[in-house]
Formats: sequence, structure tokens, C-alpha cells
Amino acid sequence: MMKIEKPPVPLIVPNPDDPRLTERVTGIDQTGKPTEIKVPVERALTLYLNAQEIVTMMTIGDYPEYLALGYLLNQNMLKYDDVVTEVEYDDDLQVVVVRTAHHTNFEQKLKKRTQTSGCAQGTAFGDLMEAVESVVLPKAELRTSWLYQMTHAINTMPSLYLEAGAIHGCVLCKEGTPVCYTEDVGRHNAVDKIAGWMFRHGVDPADKILYTTGRLTSEMVIKTVRMGIPILVSRSGFTAWGVDLARQVGLTLVGRTRGKRFVALSGEERIVHDQNLDYVEEESARHRRKGEARDE
Repeated sequence: MMKIEKPPVPLIVPNPDDPRLTERVTGIDQTGKPTEIKVPVERALTLYLNAQEIVTMMTIGDYPEYLALGYLLNQNMLKYDDVVTEVEYDDDLQVVVVRTAHHTNFEQKLKKRTQTSGCAQGTAFGDLMEAVESVVLPKAELRTSWLYQMTHAINTMPSLYLEAGAIHGCVLCKEGTPVCYTEDVGRHNAVDKIAGWMFRHGVDPADKILYTTGRLTSEMVIKTVRMGIPILVSRSGFTAWGVDLARQVGLTLVGRTRGKRFVALSGEERIVHDQNLDYVEEESARHRRKGEARDE
């Protein structure tokens, strides 16, 4: 009997019309004429794990519960088999508290934080490499037809980036279909929201693809592996350490994915070239991001 997988609920897509996420700001343009544009907001969100303050993050402020859970999971401060008894968010105080069934104390671990190349103060802890070295990623495949289908869907979907710019996005896809699309001022926040969403709703990572608008750095590779996702795709470029780590753990790493083009530098054996490129359109100029010419 064939197993029918029910779609996870709720599915998440950007809401560029949410008035909490952008502000209108006035100024002048290159000719000196008055102009008004939308810009994303930044809010400080303080995260507690039980009674201990862990970090204060700058975020656009949507999905604080998912962001908190995903941050703790991706920093190896919360295990996937831990029992979370409550996630409490106070909008007035801008505080989110994650409570677990067991006692936690990360005072020593908090002293080992290492600054990363992520936007908006990304951090990775010193023992994260030990946590990913033992991971065995599932045997999945990436059909090029799925790749082109999902990138077209992501590029043409209404988003805060298209509305206001100055923001990163991460998208969890199954085959060529986006199932969870999050945005934030830093790509690490966006991927942490997806990790928290997956944890909260019991989403299986084995047949998923993670897409990011940001660079394929060591931090993004570590987070993807921590989440158990076998394929990471970006429209941006690579860092050397990101490629090295991906090859060590067997992660499929695909970058510079725009229009017909892409480059795979790790896990190429998962890629199935089933798409006729004559039927793939080049990317519209409207969907190109600042600075991408340097990655050509």
C-alpha cells in the first residue's frame, strides 16, 4: 500500500503586506527629488532557554517561536529528541522563552561563541563541528527539473525582498514545490525559522531541499546538516570552507543558481539531469540581487 504524505500545516509563505514588517521612509533620489520607499524593520528579540538568557537577536519579528526553537537546535543547545513543554512569546517585552522537560545550563558553552560571516550577527559554537561529524545524510536525488521549477516559483512569489529589498530568504522545498518560505535581515535567522517549523510540526528532512538567497558559507552548511537536509541550493556563491565541509559530510551543494545556470561543487552524484535546457527561461532582471555580478 502506497503511503500518502499529508502536507505539513501550516505552510508558510512571505506576507509582504504585513504592516509590522516594513516601514515607509522618506528621502531624496539621485536627482534631488523627494522619494518614499519601504524598508524592512529590525527588532531586538531576547531568547531564554528555561531561566537562562541565551542571546539577543535582531529580527524582523515574525515567527519568533520558530526562530527560537531553530536557533537552539542549530546551536546544538536543544536536541531533536528533547521534550519542549512550552514556547512563550511576550510581544511587549520582545522576549521568547523555550521551556524543556529537563534542566539546562549553557553558561560555559556561551563563552565559546565564534563570530561567523552571517549577516546580522550570526554565531556558531565551538563544538558544532563535533555535532555534524557523526551525521549521515540520507540518499536523496535532485532532479534538474525540480531545481528549475522551485527557483522559478521562489523568484516570482510575492516577498518582502521584492517589496522592500535588504533582506534574505530561505525556502524548504519538496521536489520542485516550496513548502516553507521565510525571510529575515540575516540568512541564519531565516534558516533557523525553518528549523523550528520543521521541529514543531515533525517534518521529515530526508526528501527536502533547502534553498537560500545568501552565500554558501560554513555556517549555512553546518545548519543544513544539523537539520538533516541532504541538499543545499543558493543563488549566490561559495566559500572555500563551506565547500570543504559539504564534501566532508556528503552534502549536495549547488550555487550560482540563476536562470539556466548552476554550479555544483559537492554531492554531484545526487543530481539527475532530466530537464531540457531549451525550455528553461533566463532570469528576469527584476529578481537579481545586489552584488550578484561578482559571483558570475
